[in-house]
Amino acid sequence: MVEPVGNQYVVARPVYSENLFGEEYEKVHRYHKTFLDHLRLYFRCSSQKCKRIALSLLPIASWLPAYRFKEWMLSDIVSGVSTGLVAVLQGLAFALLANVPPSYGLYTAFFPVIIYFFFGTSRHISVGPFPVLSLMVGDLVTRLVPDELGNSTLTNVSSIDEQKVTVAASITVLAGIFQLVLGILQVGFIVIYLSQSLISGFTTAAAIHIVVSQLKFMLQLKVPGFGGPLALIYTLKSIFEQIEKTNIADLVTSLIILVIVFVVKEMNERFKARLPAPIPIELIVTVIAAGVSYACNFKDKFKVDVVGKLEQGFQAPVAPDINVFQSSVGDGFSIAIVGFAIAFSVAKVYSIKHDYLIDGNQELIAFGLSNIVGGSFKGFAASTSLSRTGVQESTGGKTQIAGFLSAIIVMIVILAIGFLLEPLQKSVLAALALGNLKGMLMQFREVGILWRKDRYDCMIWLVTFVAAILLGLDLGLAAAVGFELLTVVFRTQFPNCTLLANVGRSNIYKNRKDYADIYEPDGVKIFRCSAPVFFANMEYFKDKLIKAVGFNPLRVLRKRNKALRKIRKMLKKGELQVTPKGFICTVNGIPEPDEELDNNKIEELDQPTNMADLPMQIDWNSDLPPSIRVPRIDVHSIILDFSAVTFLDVSAMRVLQQTLKEFIRINVDIYIVGVHDGFLDKLERCVFFDEELKTSMFFLTIHDAVLHILMKRDMATSPKFQPIKEKGNYDHYIINTDGELRSREHTFPGETKF
Repeated sequence: MVEPVGNQYVVARPVYSENLFGEEYEKVHRYHKTFLDHLRLYFRCSSQKCKRIALSLLPIASWLPAYRFKEWMLSDIVSGVSTGLVAVLQGLAFALLANVPPSYGLYTAFFPVIIYFFFGTSRHISVGPFPVLSLMVGDLVTRLVPDELGNSTLTNVSSIDEQKVTVAASITVLAGIFQLVLGILQVGFIVIYLSQSLISGFTTAAAIHIVVSQLKFMLQLKVPGFGGPLALIYTLKSIFEQIEKTNIADLVTSLIILVIVFVVKEMNERFKARLPAPIPIELIVTVIAAGVSYACNFKDKFKVDVVGKLEQGFQAPVAPDINVFQSSVGDGFSIAIVGFAIAFSVAKVYSIKHDYLIDGNQELIAFGLSNIVGGSFKGFAASTSLSRTGVQESTGGKTQIAGFLSAIIVMIVILAIGFLLEPLQKSVLAALALGNLKGMLMQFREVGILWRKDRYDCMIWLVTFVAAILLGLDLGLAAAVGFELLTVVFRTQFPNCTLLANVGRSNIYKNRKDYADIYEPDGVKIFRCSAPVFFANMEYFKDKLIKAVGFNPLRVLRKRNKALRKIRKMLKKGELQVTPKGFICTVNGIPEPDEELDNNKIEELDQPTNMADLPMQIDWNSDLPPSIRVPRIDVHSIILDFSAVTFLDVSAMRVLQQTLKEFIRINVDIYIVGVHDGFLDKLERCVFFDEELKTSMFFLTIHDAVLHILMKRDMATSPKFQPIKEKGNYDHYIINTDGELRSREHTFPGETKF
């Protein structure tokens, strides 16, 4: 019964143990599906299920018929054209990161977009090249294909480029296969193992890799490719060794472009509320730079490195190289997971903003098919670019028709006007690539924020960053995931264990160290463990419990059994007499040393104390014979709060069973409260209960257990204690504990029953 009294509430109900509650409120029997039931349901066929599967595998069939042509078409056209122009430039720029000729970046900006148009579930992300994935592909290309094969003739350079393209395309197909398989197996949840802190640290480290990789294009230096651990250090060393060979024209051009891009992007961000659309600064500087380079003949006059001839038209699809598959399985899986994690994170942000649903498993399928098709046409790995997606959404894009139109713009460049970009300096593309890194580089600010919020997340960020810098992106990602999982193990292996006390003389129990006005019943310890209890942390849990109560129950039990053995021996010899007031030692004998007692079987000392053959029961906290010393304990009840214990495995269950028995054998009552549904059933299945451990030790809440203990102690020690019975199936008690926990009397106008 609950009755509101102003801004307070008063609850009147019996003290419930789990057994009493189960007797009064019978559980509804529920049938839990077995694995076989799930299989039958999964393979059951119906017209509605077929329709649902078809729409989920081909999402365009659900949203295209509902397309609002008059309302959305103009916005999608404007957005598609704007995004397409940015995609062309980013395709050329990010191709340098992938260590392939720039023209192949255009294929990455075209084919994946078309495939995602049919199979993707996000309406706003712009699919195509992403700098982090491009760099991961470039690292593999550098590792598998040497930069020089004999003399640097035109034939050798062409052969090297062809091998690089083959490696990049093959690893892209492999990553796509991984994504497709994971999507078919419905394991899109795998992205949850990449936390936001890990992704932030990884992309920040990737941004540093990108900066270093683009320095050779900005300075026009012949830097050999390095792969594996410490590749970044070796690259920087090589750059500094030949820094005097820098092409000043490329350096000046790239710095000017970089400053202009940063300034205008900052203006776009600051005045985005006033601007109808972001200023397309990448397009503007590219057109100007290509025109100036062509007019002034920078290639011959200043010996700058330019994009060169862009092949018109599309190339025929090619089969991936199986040898690349065999040597880069780990790289392919890393690229697949990182690409999906970044794309899904961005898609989720925009789906929440515009209130629609996305399907993680279908996204895996969409990106898997996109990368398989893109790699077959000699593109490299695709995901989604944050800046390009921002352009598509901010310019009014409503659906993936905007993405489809952006692919049309890329196709026009590939088929017709690509030659206009041939005079463009590669240093300009490098500057444009660096201009898109501001967001990732600014993530350094998260370190201080994470340190104040959560030290574990901060350590994940730092370890991920350092590992990706020193070990490379592939090994760094693996090390980061391993460390992240290790932090989870560490948090659960060393959980937060606290002693609780009553606060406010009500049913509220908090950490006793956090409040001054607390009440702790004499002889009662309330212990909370805020984590699952399993094989790895059970010993830690036991040690914390022993430390909290102040004694080791097994040591006390052994001391008592030793004392009983000595008492029996002294009674037999007549050295000890029993009186109504206790024991009287008749001789001043020398006590038997403990070392001699320890030679007996230790198992006998671990058994419950047996006083049946003694003329009286021994009070271990009273005076004992002078030659006998047993630790005195002032705890008679322990309450274990298991409300935060989500699971208990079999190994931990055995240790817990033995630990609880040790306490019970020294006359310390154990109560377990707050267990989740099914906990008792699991204990019964595992034969946890016996003559010493019974189900009556389980209570609904801490307060139920505390009130039960107070009633039990009062009835045992005070003959004047009388329970006040009310109408009902069970006894209701009003307990006065001399100002400690007190039930105040109220007059209720009516009852509200739950």
